[in-house]
Amino acid sequence: MVKRYHVELTTKNREQLEHLVSRGKTSARIITRARILLKAADGANDAQIVEALGTSRATVERVRRRFATGGLDAAVTDEPQPGRPRWLSSTQAAHLIAIACSDAPDGHDHWPLRLLGQKLVELGYVEGISPETVRQVHQKTN
Repeated sequence: MVKRYHVELTTKNREQLEHLVSRGKTSARIITRARILLKAADGANDAQIVEALGTSRATVERVRRRFATGGLDAAVTDEPQPGRPRWLSSTQAAHLIAIACSDAPDGHDHWPLRLLGQKLVELGYVEGISPETVRQVHQKTN
């Protein structure tokens, strides 16, 4: 099988990878990726790398591809991950806080989380909201 992504390291790249592996203060994922690149540059095939490092073939292929298409940093480090979308926009959160700061409903000395959520729905700011989401937004502002 012919490899699509070949790993050829410059002297500087090899030194950087060897430094990552030897210093031991880097995450295991980065060290594994560095070892994959070093073994691939030394001519090891995917099966040999998998056997030597105890990783998966998919990981070896992914590291090779990332190195070939994006360089050393792309192959070794993780790409930033998009976070989970916010449940409430900043405007909706502001309305929630405004309601929480208003007078509590009759029979309560403060706004219960469930009632805050119900009031937000009643006023049309959201279609639905869980008490946990209300709690998290309320906690961030206190």
